[in-house]
Amino acid sequence: MGSKKNGLLALLGLGALAWWKYKNSSEEEKQAVKDKVNTAKDNFNQWGSDLKSKATDVASQVQDKVNQTKSSVEDKINQG
Repeated sequence: MGSKKNGLLALLGLGALAWWKYKNSSEEEKQAVKDKVNTAKDNFNQWGSDLKSKATDVASQVQDKVNQTKSSVEDKINQG
């Protein structure tokens, strides 16, 4: 339990330090931080879109395979 408490306190301290540093930064430095955050957000959104697209492709391939197997089984039943 103490380890979690220390970790949370360390994280809170880092957050407070980052906030203080940001508040005392020049406008150019603030804009650079905003640009980095926006770039990271765009990259994360693109990654999410790519992941969703790949999942949709895999689901489509699985559905196609299920349909092929179903047709194959139905053909064998009808022949036999």
